[in-house]
Amino acid sequence: MDQVKIGQFIAGCRKKANLTQMQLAEKLNITDRAVSKWECGKAMPDSSIMLELCGILNITVNDLLCGEVITMENYNKELENNLLDMIKQKEESDKRLLRTEIIMAIACLIPLIGSIVIALSLPLEEWIATVIVLAGMLPLLIAAPFAIRIEQKAGYYACGKCGHRYVPTYKSVFAAAHMHTTRYMRCPKCGKRSWQKKVLSRNSEAE
Repeated sequence: MDQVKIGQFIAGCRKKANLTQMQLAEKLNITDRAVSKWECGKAMPDSSIMLELCGILNITVNDLLCGEVITMENYNKELENNLLDMIKQKEESDKRLLRTEIIMAIACLIPLIGSIVIALSLPLEEWIATVIVLAGMLPLLIAAPFAIRIEQKAGYYACGKCGHRYVPTYKSVFAAAHMHTTRYMRCPKCGKRSWQKKVLSRNSEAE
């Protein structure tokens, strides 16, 4: 999707509706800075407000994602292209999130390993060594909830029994036994527990 083209289209539709950036922002309960970013092609409207935005601008979501008003002759083709683009963008975003998680884990392990080495190599009192190790664990404890959120949101989990792919709840990911990104969870479709691998695509044929 061409964000610059979409941004120009949003700006044109807003002006056609006789709305300022501030007025449009107020209708959507967001800041005018967010609207400005859309129109400059620096960001896309969040999916949670796309329908409301399109209603205000009197356009369809397909029009919005194409950056122009689509005729009925081209509607289905453009809709398919937009859906494929959105799927690709989600997969790329999920890959970036999972890479971020790995970097986060490495960054948190370095101070932990360093604190353990210091505690074992220097002649320190036991309570001081314990404090040093606990301090080294602090970044890991702080980062853990964010890493679990990434695990939950990025991509899907594939049931080891029926193959169903789904996004689990935060609670189920948090409570599951795991080996890296593979977790032992109950499938919401077949109801069976299995080791479920993290996958990026909803469609097995796409991998």
